[in-house]
Amino acid sequence: MNDMTATSPDTERLPFFDVHIFVCCNRRPDGHARGSCAARGSEALRDYMKARVKEAKIPHARVNMAGCLDRCEEGPCIVIYPEGVWYRIETRGDVDAVIEQHLLGGGRADALRLPAGRSA
Repeated sequence: MNDMTATSPDTERLPFFDVHIFVCCNRRPDGHARGSCAARGSEALRDYMKARVKEAKIPHARVNMAGCLDRCEEGPCIVIYPEGVWYRIETRGDVDAVIEQHLLGGGRADALRLPAGRSA
């Protein structure tokens, strides 16, 4: 009979990714009142971020495209988990700052941060 209190090898494994970076690539129709991150260039910034994270050899990090993160007025935006830190990225320089200060440096790119907050 199996001892169900024993730790299985599956529960001892580390997570597949330590860091998830979600880049909003939501696209609304042109002229929409809220705008959209994709219309502001988030798709190209996501591609750039993916390449830079790979070049920097940041282990166990994944840059993912996300649908609407519900902050399009503030975008293009990203959120990094597990910390849940939000940033607005408008340029490749912004992406580089997030990579250098947050992912590599372990701090925060304060000039680019969005307030955490919750929508109603």
